[in-house]
Amino acid sequence: MMKKLLLAAAVLPTFSAAAQAQSSVTLYGRIDAGLEYMNGVPTGVGPNGATGSSSRFRAESGDWGTSLWGIKGTEDLGGGNRAVFKLENGFNAMNGAAQGNLFNRWATVGMANDQFGTLLLGRMLFISNGVWDFDPFGQSNWSSASLVRGRNWPQSSNNISYQSPKVAGFDFYGQYSLSNAMSWNGNGTTAQGRQAGAQITYTVPLFQVRGLYDEIRNPNNGSLGGAYNPLNGANGLNQANGNGAYAYSREYTAMFNLFLGQFKVQGGYQAIRTSGMAFQLPGQPTTLDHEWGGVTWQATPAAALIGAVYHVNGNNGAGNATIYSIGGSYNVSKRTLFDLQIATVQNSKGANYGLNANNYGTAASTDNPLRGHSQTGVYAGIQHSF
Repeated sequence: MMKKLLLAAAVLPTFSAAAQAQSSVTLYGRIDAGLEYMNGVPTGVGPNGATGSSSRFRAESGDWGTSLWGIKGTEDLGGGNRAVFKLENGFNAMNGAAQGNLFNRWATVGMANDQFGTLLLGRMLFISNGVWDFDPFGQSNWSSASLVRGRNWPQSSNNISYQSPKVAGFDFYGQYSLSNAMSWNGNGTTAQGRQAGAQITYTVPLFQVRGLYDEIRNPNNGSLGGAYNPLNGANGLNQANGNGAYAYSREYTAMFNLFLGQFKVQGGYQAIRTSGMAFQLPGQPTTLDHEWGGVTWQATPAAALIGAVYHVNGNNGAGNATIYSIGGSYNVSKRTLFDLQIATVQNSKGANYGLNANNYGTAASTDNPLRGHSQTGVYAGIQHSF
């Protein structure tokens, strides 16, 4: 009997170690902070919006990339199957404030298999964030999200997503987000309307291309447009989101990466469309055409220089705007880099797009420059990942 007990005691740690080896939990994150100068910042309050402009110098978090932290894990279930989870929150490094809910970016659980793909349920970045891989500035604060007022980087709740394995260079990713309302597309009883999207990517050593379609529906009525109630004035606009095409619309996107040794050439085109909007405001578009292109030169293993141009054109008097930007980064280690970006946005007569992904409107609180005016900024910072 004593021999059996001693044998069991010797074998138990082996089984325990094996069980632990089959599961893992990782704490990870990124802290981005720096100093920012910007001119063309709106000031004053008038019947038609801001009445003047000025310059601003401030400490800023997340200009080069969102400050975030998260926990992710996996458990080996045998037969090539794994249970996976991911929890992630964005925060402001300058004041420590969290963005929205505790896990506002990711809160998912699901199953993964190298042969069959990954199925996730929960809250996650919306599929339009697939632009990130094809944006020369990686969706920094002044890049492909700016001229579509954040349309490229929302989050999505009540989501079901599937990522396929790569087959002959192709892979597929799809999302479907329920409105959780009695009406399938949304009827004003929940915070989110139905959302869905799909993307196909083809990758070879020389180049990569991606096609993406998605739609985000207005939770108030399930439509592809941001209507508002004029009887409520500005409050009605805020209630139903006056961002219109920038918030609730369909998006058709085609993008490419070209790998040429030390150089990477990137570009993309987006067609953003609505189904029309009730009580449409002047300058509030129902269609947007957005394109960009840029080059990254990996001068050394540590130093990268970037140049890019972004352009948008909207109907209904929204006008057009172009962002010209140069910048780069220098990795002082595998986890820490210094970054610099200089950018200017040039607006047509009726347009008021800013460098940041600001909401539609002319109020000083939006941070948009005056109509027809330009806005220029410089950002320098440090980013550490763990």
